[in-house]
Amino acid sequence: MSAKTVARLAWFVPVLLLALTIHQVFTAFELDKTMDEGILAWAEVTRYDRTDRKDVTQVELDMIVHMPDGSQFVRDNLALPYSIGHRVEADTLSVMVLAGSAQEVVIQEIGETQVKIAWSNAAMSLIGLLMTFVGVFYWNKMMRFQTEQDAA
Repeated sequence: MSAKTVARLAWFVPVLLLALTIHQVFTAFELDKTMDEGILAWAEVTRYDRTDRKDVTQVELDMIVHMPDGSQFVRDNLALPYSIGHRVEADTLSVMVLAGSAQEVVIQEIGETQVKIAWSNAAMSLIGLLMTFVGVFYWNKMMRFQTEQDAA
């Protein structure tokens, strides 16, 4: 594969980072919306799994959400940021529920922190997007200049 082809294919990196930035901004808005507009409910934690190995660090839980109207629903395999997972080691949790939202259930104790994490992820991916865009732009410009020089 020629360097020119690789330079052109490198445009996928900024495009991917743009998609990641948009996703994290959307996630931050949806988390915040659920925290603001959601209904306060309580959840019974049926499984809490925290993996502290070097190669795998994660927190995952299953819960049964009990709504104020008496209805309930199950959320399984809810992944949480490892750094704040210790804050939800309990048998019951307060949650905010907004039916139909992309972030339908948000644990009240860590909701604001999750919003901040999503915004910081968006900022970091935006910085990466800008850096790779500039790098790929000038790389392609250099390849075009080199092609013109070789043709002359």
